Amino acid sequence: KGIKEFYNLKYNAKDPAFYKGIGLPNGPDKEYICIGVKASNYFMPSETLSEKGPGGGGWILMDMTLAVKTRDGKAWSTDEQGYSRIYAIGDCNYGCVDEAGKKPDDWPIPPIPKISYPGEEEAVIAIRNIEKIDKLVFRGIKTDAFGYPLVPAKMHWPWGAGMFATSLGPDDACFVAGANWVKNSGLMCVWGSPCAVQKEIIEASKVDECAFGIVGRLIWHFVHHTPVHLFGGGPRWGY
Repeated sequence: KGIKEFYNLKYNAKDPAFYKGIGLPNGPDKEYICIGVKASNYFMPSETLSEKGPGGGGWILMDMTLAVKTRDGKAWSTDEQGYSRIYAIGDCNYGCVDEAGKKPDDWPIPPIPKISYPGEEEAVIAIRNIEKIDKLVFRGIKTDAFGYPLVPAKMHWPWGAGMFATSLGPDDACFVAGANWVKNSGLMCVWGSPCAVQKEIIEASKVDECAFGIVGRLIWHFVHHTPVHLFGGGPRWGY
């Protein structure tokens, strides 16, 4: 009650015509902005932060192994053997690995949405790299169980980053799958009340997993611990 909604109108706080167009010719008494995302990586040196990106930049730069790097592409935190020791995962990182002279669609890792799935996938890869470096540096183990050399795993554009379940109220929602970095990609495959139930199942099972519940772990464990990758850009035999 008393809430007015406006669509197809671009926000512009510096334009008096914008406020006049929404019935506030003298401007608002108080303004709350809840759009987009903003970096809070003030604790990191400026040379490790992006100059561009959502909210004006300030995101932690990472290489293909998710290790922190500088703006000139050098590893920021390596030990005496050259192995990286600090990784950036989830919302704090730049969300892509760019390459000068190329368009975002052609970058080694195009921009990734800042949602939960990519963050969890990045965590698995970063932790696996830490385990590998621990074996190499402190335990003298140079190969895996099959005799292949131990090397830090590289990140990829995670296929699960293209799935979005968006709530549209207590009894309505929509679910898009198959999206990627290409504009207008993906397909809305579930909607309405069935999708609202789907979101409830996702939420309840994820909370149970975080509480170390058996049901949640059985549902979600292999989402990020798939032993064999047939598609999606990950290594064939998992991490």
